[in-house]
Amino acid sequence: MLTIPNIIGLIIAYLVGSFPSAVWVGRTFYGIDVREYGSGNAGATNTFRVLGKRAGIPVLIMDVAKGFIAVKLAYLIGDYDPKSPEFIDFKLALAVCGLLGHIFPVYVGFRGGKGVATMLGILFAIRLDAALICAGVFLVSLFISGYVSLSSIISGLMFPVVIMVFYAANYGDNSSSINIFSLAVTILILITHQRNIERLMKGEESRVKWHRKAKNN
Repeated sequence: MLTIPNIIGLIIAYLVGSFPSAVWVGRTFYGIDVREYGSGNAGATNTFRVLGKRAGIPVLIMDVAKGFIAVKLAYLIGDYDPKSPEFIDFKLALAVCGLLGHIFPVYVGFRGGKGVATMLGILFAIRLDAALICAGVFLVSLFISGYVSLSSIISGLMFPVVIMVFYAANYGDNSSSINIFSLAVTILILITHQRNIERLMKGEESRVKWHRKAKNN
């Protein structure tokens, strides 16, 4: 049952997730809105694409931190027993609110990012080892394919497999809430990457250039 403290926690999680890292960095230090360039998303990947690594790395760190902080609010706000199933459900609810905040940020007209970096922060807070496995899958896929979007999709597809198969089989942890959450993560990633999937199928998606030549600005 939701109480006033729990509801307040969910609202705070959304507001934390809504902090527009990419938009703030772009406007404050470069005088541009990254949503008007590249893929049009307010996320770390588009920040790397538009402004480079000096802007992209801080945005990436902030976006990951948003998801992590949103989940960890469960230990500061709310009145559930940390050992109860309800506490797990509350953490997942906070995660959803934080993720929705990143994708639909209230501060900048509800035009945010795709949520991959924030999702990673959420996974670090909920299942560190699962997050590390998914991050490893992402990096391997990125190294092989050169596609950030494809790597995000593959790592997203891997997450419910890790939760439902690896952990359930080896640790007996088969929480229905975690399973549902992991499936929802995959569905959300597929939805937010719909345009990328279309470009991948047409062979029009941009790839990471590992060896860049110096260019004139």
